[in-house]
Amino acid sequence: MSCSPISRQRVIVGLSGGVDSAIAAYLLLQQGYLVEALFMKNWEEDDEPGYCAAAQDLADAEAVAARLGIQLHRVNFASEYWDRVFEQFLAEYRALRTPNPDVLCNREIKFHAFLDHALELGADWIATGHYARVTRDKPNARRENNDGCQLRLCADVDKDQTYFLHLLDQHQLARTLFPLAELTKADVRAIARQLGLANADKKDSTGICFIGERRFGDFLARWLPSEPGSIETPEGQVLGTHRGLAWHTIGQRQGLGIGGVRDAGEAPWFVAAKDAVHNRLIVVQGRDHALLFADRLVGERLHWISGQAPGPAPFDCLCRLRHRQPLQACTIVAYDGNQCQVSFAEPQRAITPGQSVVFYRGDECLGGSLVVRSGQ
Repeated sequence: MSCSPISRQRVIVGLSGGVDSAIAAYLLLQQGYLVEALFMKNWEEDDEPGYCAAAQDLADAEAVAARLGIQLHRVNFASEYWDRVFEQFLAEYRALRTPNPDVLCNREIKFHAFLDHALELGADWIATGHYARVTRDKPNARRENNDGCQLRLCADVDKDQTYFLHLLDQHQLARTLFPLAELTKADVRAIARQLGLANADKKDSTGICFIGERRFGDFLARWLPSEPGSIETPEGQVLGTHRGLAWHTIGQRQGLGIGGVRDAGEAPWFVAAKDAVHNRLIVVQGRDHALLFADRLVGERLHWISGQAPGPAPFDCLCRLRHRQPLQACTIVAYDGNQCQVSFAEPQRAITPGQSVVFYRGDECLGGSLVVRSGQ
């Protein structure tokens, strides 16, 4: 497959109703591709008022497709989303970890179910509005295999989404175009305004992937039982009661309900640990408390985008533990199958089980691992 435009190649763009995917489609048209679009519905609407975002997103996608003069396909991946993403999302919370559904959603839905469906429709490529870049070892030759694709940082450092894409593999990258790789968000909105798109200033989507913004505690309670327990200091002082350990994450400040504890001073409280054995939420006072920092972690479900590790351990690289975090120097001390041990040049704050540590070499995203625990 070629990274450069080849006359009359067919691209199907995942059109979400947002401005990023709209401009991705427009740019591909400008480059000479045959462009079509696909709107994915991945969550069946709730009966609650205020949470039917998919209907508005579809209307926005239809308006963009009409404005650009491209065909819009529709597909319902709700069953795939439930089986491949949401069930694991709930399993992680039951294990008292804090998952990032966007990571799994990208691998299983946006670049698996969507890719398979697009190929069935006869597409040569798929494209999305993600801020990321793909390079290929042989950009001007069609490839009969799927080797030699690299996922790289995009031009807009603040918007870069490689963190959420680190579980992609060579097959997925070989068929994917990221038209926004060299643009900033401001560039994208400016183009949308020039085109007169109604969604030019539409707010970026937030919340759970394909489910959207909602009162998260109430939403989670529909699938997980409430198991109240004590909120305590490391010394054992009881400060309050938590709704359930699954509702809290390491480093959390808001929503603890323990402000104004007598004789505790005015410094805010933060979640430092979860004691599953005794159902205790351990909190500490002050953002820079020592118990919030660790200099190493253990990870599992290790994934390399190239299909193999960059070299024998130990090896030095860069990493980030959350989206938009500046890249951190680290050493992958050991790996064995799908597990790894990582040490950091500087202690890292609020390392959270269930989140991803994503590895980089220069501007190349190498892959990542699911954090199991911090420390030894």
